[in-house]
Amino acid sequence: MGRASMAKIRLVASDFVVAFMWVWSGALNKLFVNRVLGLGRDPRGEIIRATLSIINMFFFAFLVKISNGAAYNPLTVLATAISGDFNRFLFTVGARIPAQAVVIGSITGVRLLIDTFPEIGLGPRLTVDIHHGALTEGFLTFSIVMISLGLSRNIPGSFFMKTWISSVSKLTLHVLGSDLTGGCMNPASVMGWAYARGDHITKEHILVYWLAPLEATLLAVWTFRLLVQPQKEEKEKLKAKSE
Repeated sequence: MGRASMAKIRLVASDFVVAFMWVWSGALNKLFVNRVLGLGRDPRGEIIRATLSIINMFFFAFLVKISNGAAYNPLTVLATAISGDFNRFLFTVGARIPAQAVVIGSITGVRLLIDTFPEIGLGPRLTVDIHHGALTEGFLTFSIVMISLGLSRNIPGSFFMKTWISSVSKLTLHVLGSDLTGGCMNPASVMGWAYARGDHITKEHILVYWLAPLEATLLAVWTFRLLVQPQKEEKEKLKAKSE
């Protein structure tokens, strides 16, 4: 087995571990604030929960960096795959998203979490009609993908600044959509909870938490390409002007 194949296997295994850990981290954050501190909906509890969420996102950004691209969100790898070559796209869509670690890791994490802490609940639920929910998740996903693409292009080397802006943006968008759809922006994580409830193949789940975010991701990537000139073309124009 070649190095390229081994690298892909390691990446899939890393996806599984990171996706598993992501589900647990969010639930443990909630348990710590509600059960250990006993703050619940208290404003102090919301502040502590938000602070822990940002710290948590910094930790996972570090894990992604040291694992050479492991992901806990299929939208992240999809946005990157669309911008890459066709072979990378096929590997992402065929191996990393539907049948392997990102989804399976979340499902495994949720099932073990519910067995360990039955009082944790059953995850985010749709509280509005299906079309309103799809628009909400689509808008939130479109926003965060555009922000992520902009950060990758304009702040390519600054880990702290890029992670800080991304974390605060994700938290803000999550809060905006939390009362409507859960503000998830992560189909795999929602899939884990929906699978545990037994409603993972319903029309509402597929349309709101899968189709809408996936379409929003595609639209965001294409919009970004349309509005932002590739850096190679910019360099070539600058070089031509200088000559």
